[in-house]
Amino acid sequence: MKRFLILIFFGLVLQTSHAQEEKSVDIKPDFHLRTFWMSSTYPSDFKDDYALGTSLNLGTKISFQKNWNFQIGYRVFANVLSSDIWSPDPLSGQSNRYETGLFDLLNPGDSFFGKLEILNLGYNSDKWGVKVGRFGINTPWINPQDGRLSPTGIEGVQGWFAPNENWRIEAWWINRMSVRGTSRWLGVGESIGVFPVGRDVFGKASKYSGNTNSDFVGLYQVDYSRDKLGKMSLSQTYVQNISNTLDLSWNKDWSMKGSKAKWISGAQIGFQHGIGDGGNSLDSLAYKSPEDRNWYLSTRFGWRNSKWLTHMNFTRVGGDGRWLSPREWGKDPFFTFIPRERNEGFESVTAATWFASYTMQDFPLEIYGVIGIHQIPSTSDAQANKYNFSSYRQINFGLKYRPKGLPRTNFHLLVMNKEALDSEGLTPNQRYNKVELWHVNFIFDIYLN
Repeated sequence: MKRFLILIFFGLVLQTSHAQEEKSVDIKPDFHLRTFWMSSTYPSDFKDDYALGTSLNLGTKISFQKNWNFQIGYRVFANVLSSDIWSPDPLSGQSNRYETGLFDLLNPGDSFFGKLEILNLGYNSDKWGVKVGRFGINTPWINPQDGRLSPTGIEGVQGWFAPNENWRIEAWWINRMSVRGTSRWLGVGESIGVFPVGRDVFGKASKYSGNTNSDFVGLYQVDYSRDKLGKMSLSQTYVQNISNTLDLSWNKDWSMKGSKAKWISGAQIGFQHGIGDGGNSLDSLAYKSPEDRNWYLSTRFGWRNSKWLTHMNFTRVGGDGRWLSPREWGKDPFFTFIPRERNEGFESVTAATWFASYTMQDFPLEIYGVIGIHQIPSTSDAQANKYNFSSYRQINFGLKYRPKGLPRTNFHLLVMNKEALDSEGLTPNQRYNKVELWHVNFIFDIYLN
């Protein structure tokens, strides 16, 4: 695909050399520098870890022939400073879960590497467009996630159609994935299992990594917006030979009489079922059971004005079998999602969160906090609890600073703590990487595009 795109690009550039003045070529740089400090601290019986990583994307966007554009970007990664993050914890025997994700999980120990992250050719008119190659994506179950040195990327085709200001229809066909924390582009099946695989339904270590067969993802999303109704989105994520997931969401802000403040509300429902052989005809190697039938409901209600934003959220997951979506592909779309943890891999979840933030008016600083309670099945039920995770309480506290004179620069400090709701009898494997954990992130970004 790379050679095909490059040949098309140079052919079109040659054509533009004879174009009229209104069809001139416009070249813009695409630059992103990210520096990321991460540290995890546990009780004295586990090892602590830290890492300082940096990544630099150098690219360009070339617009020509009025509606055409070509993008290319290469990102390099470096381990500037770190503890011995690739060695397992001596007590639990488990590998580091957080800091290693800044670097190349497929080649542990590499201190410097890179990958061609963006390479695409696109056409956009007022009402429709199409893009082919490598680019980013943001949908309920495949999204940037933004928790490491680079975002999730896809390779394939995207098309969109917007007949008027109320409707937008998008569709994707994906055949390869760029997983954060890796240096290679992987096939759809290959990308599942890069992150820790947990345990199978019998309580043994899962074996689907490297054994999952899936050729493509087909995805569509329909958005409809009106002031009185709010915004509604319907999406379907079809993972060939593994699963089909349907999501419907609604979000609306409500004006308050005599005030600039607004009430905010939202609701999400979803259904997922297994298809094909779940990734492999052998049950011991399959990623998902074809017999799984799962659903979720998530709600939000809150309030905001020019300084404050606060909301309460609730999620319930149920059904038969595990709700599964590859962690390599993005974060949960649930309203109760809190950064640095997901509620995926469980047969049932009951979660409630409260979020509040305050943005200063005379100084570009946002202060926020979130607390969540997450009830999940017992660790003794392997079929219903893939990652051997106990029910937990999570608290996040953060600061976001965006200098007024540098609008494309931002700083983000995140401090997270997770504790088990019932710590009695937990094994080292059920504690390390999961609870009794303080986790600190400091992220610095510079953009030029």
